[in-house]
Amino acid sequence: MKVTVVGAGAVGASCAEYIAIKDFASEVVLVDIKEGFAEGKAMDLMQTASLNGFDTKITGATNDYSKTAGSDVAVITSGIPRKPGMTREELISTNAGIVKSVAESLIKESPNVIIIVVSNPMDTMTYLTHKATGLPKNRIIGMGGALDSARFKYRLAEAVDAPISDIDGMVIGGHSDTGMIPLTRLATRNSVPVNEFISAERMEEVKQATKVGGATLTKLLGTSAWYAPGAAVSAMVQAIALDAKKMFPCSCLLEGEYGLSDICIGVPALIGANGVEEIVEIGLNDAEKEELTNSADAVRKTNGLL
Repeated sequence: MKVTVVGAGAVGASCAEYIAIKDFASEVVLVDIKEGFAEGKAMDLMQTASLNGFDTKITGATNDYSKTAGSDVAVITSGIPRKPGMTREELISTNAGIVKSVAESLIKESPNVIIIVVSNPMDTMTYLTHKATGLPKNRIIGMGGALDSARFKYRLAEAVDAPISDIDGMVIGGHSDTGMIPLTRLATRNSVPVNEFISAERMEEVKQATKVGGATLTKLLGTSAWYAPGAAVSAMVQAIALDAKKMFPCSCLLEGEYGLSDICIGVPALIGANGVEEIVEIGLNDAEKEELTNSADAVRKTNGLL
């Protein structure tokens, strides 16, 4: 499998590193507009290969999409990252043009590529990629829910004082500080509802901490996080490579699912060799349905800025 990662900054480099270390891809191509930057990151990563025991070839290219030809999967991380105090939505004016141009360049060289969108505002950038390219809906995926769910499980494990491997939980809805919907009712510890281990008040704290997880890290780091986003992307790419049909909450184009249409928003989906193999409709209660409707309204408002 050949994977392209566009944007060789912190998130893109982390994507490339985790994909290479898992050793399921034959080649990873890093692309960046800054002269020599992707080449340097690729060289640095390749010099870890003998130490980390992987055989994936990592190469870099400065704005040369011919090097990406024949890619099976492409990851778009390019665009400006958040700064402290910024919302994801404030990035739209700059990142929309970048994402559109990148997507078109990728498809020109790799017409059968599956695209994973990371750039923010992620749901709107995923929707823009659909509209700009006209690719089948299964071949464009927004990463957000996979990352948000990992952050939810981290907070749940912290609250319960349990190993994260004991914890399962999911976040649906928009990838924004207000749009995320951590499904606290369905969160479990080894199949036992987490609600049996902590109070309703503590669970609400977990929910709110999850929703502002990205903003919390941006405030601490001075920019967007990169390790967990890179790991989330690598897990999704691996599911495609292995045709795992692994369930991730991710931003998909909906056409009636969950009562929503003509919108990209986070819902559970099975990810395999064809990208989105199936959108899974889980039973939501009335409160969760209302939250999803409100989240969709907010995403549509951001889409209107395109």
